[in-house]
Amino acid sequence: MSQTTSKILMIRPASFGFNDQTAESNAFQQSQAVVPEAAQNALKEFDAFVNLLKSKGVDVKVINDTIEPHKPDAIFPNNWVSFHDNGDVLLYPMQAENRRLERREDIVRKLEDQFTVKHIIDLSRFEIENKFLEGTGSMVLDRENRIAYACLSPRTDKEVLDTFCKHLNYTPITFTATDANQQVIYHTNVMMCVGKQFGVICLDSIKDENEKQSVIKALTDAGKEIVDITLDQMNRFAGNMLEVQGSDGQSLLVMSKSAHQSLTASQIDQLQQYTEIVSADLTTIETLGGGSARCMLAEIHLPAGK
Repeated sequence: MSQTTSKILMIRPASFGFNDQTAESNAFQQSQAVVPEAAQNALKEFDAFVNLLKSKGVDVKVINDTIEPHKPDAIFPNNWVSFHDNGDVLLYPMQAENRRLERREDIVRKLEDQFTVKHIIDLSRFEIENKFLEGTGSMVLDRENRIAYACLSPRTDKEVLDTFCKHLNYTPITFTATDANQQVIYHTNVMMCVGKQFGVICLDSIKDENEKQSVIKALTDAGKEIVDITLDQMNRFAGNMLEVQGSDGQSLLVMSKSAHQSLTASQIDQLQQYTEIVSADLTTIETLGGGSARCMLAEIHLPAGK
């Protein structure tokens, strides 16, 4: 099992915009930033991001969002689907009703032209019980060591997490994380990122000392160098990164310009021991969508071939 892959699914949005249904639990969304050309600006940012990744040798599979039904957050596919090296595809329960429309079986079928899909495990049944687990937003996976890190929130339920972990033989490590206003952080992937040799994490967001120490121990035991970011850096999406493979398996750490610019020189030095930083301007997407680079990337770990 490899921690990283060069194969990435991205969804080109048809109607990107501010989603009222997700705003209550996502403190990163800013409604006052709504402008008439937001959807166009987001498309420009998306296309430039795809081109940047492709120029670095990342194999990006772009699938167009459908105009109907209206899906303002379709640009963030990692919340509704994940793809695993045993051929499993997981579908996830989503809190916002309009985000449930993003789950598209035709996308999975399209990937079957190039990859082996053995089982589709649909966890969306938990929506009936108002229990949610929003994919690799809710969980940050250490795939090599089979650890699922998760900060519990209205969008990340312990029972659903345990169901995921049983299916795929992962160990859950759960904790509570809050921002500077003491609001629970909605997705784990905005406060931490696990790479092959490093872990970027906002330790200040974990107030319980025992929980903090258990996370530090798990990262350290797995041989990860910890890069600790501040709450302010987290607010600029410095936790929302993903390590991927570029040309010849080269390690790339993908993030937004905002995240990159928030890092200190010593943090950049720490990361550049292991990887090359690749950053894109995602201002519109971050401001209105409340998600950043990592949220836009669904890694495809499926085996090749039919």
